[in-house]
Amino acid sequence: MSTTQSERLRGLLEPLVSKRGLDLEEIAVTPAGKRRVLRVVVDADDGVQLDTCAELSRAFSELLDESDAMGGAPYVLEVTSPGADRPLTEQRHYRRATGRLVKAQLTPEAGGGEVIARIVGVNEEGVDLQVPGVKGRKPTSRRLAFEEIAKARVEIEFNRKAADAVGAARPTSAADGAEAAEDDEKEEEA
Repeated sequence: MSTTQSERLRGLLEPLVSKRGLDLEEIAVTPAGKRRVLRVVVDADDGVQLDTCAELSRAFSELLDESDAMGGAPYVLEVTSPGADRPLTEQRHYRRATGRLVKAQLTPEAGGGEVIARIVGVNEEGVDLQVPGVKGRKPTSRRLAFEEIAKARVEIEFNRKAADAVGAARPTSAADGAEAAEDDEKEEEA
């Protein structure tokens, strides 16, 4: 998609997105046979509901039909939220991923390599991470400035316990640990 078409579409659609308290993350036009696909990605701090995507799709469709932003060729309009595997590129992306496990590739200036850690805080300068302990060691804290991150994505966790997901307290004694293990086994059997 040309820059001018992208800018025109963004200028046309962004006010409708902002009016609903959402962020316009991406606009892409790609060929699909004899048609084109206009994909509009929107997001918000508390996520985007399917009904909101449907409302936006109807509003975008009306607006695009009234304008010549897509030209005369047929196209398919898709309004969606970002997938779980989308790159984290903006401060708001990191803020929305607080509590999630991320994989960050570090810049050469930051020593290179990668870090897999949970985001525990975000501010204008960077992210606070909790790096999981290895082989029974306790987790450690680490601070990364945004300039030190070459790229980052959320890691999908299929085996994360529900208690961990909401930040529940961990067992404080061996007896508590045994009870928690029994509860976990019962949950898995159910």
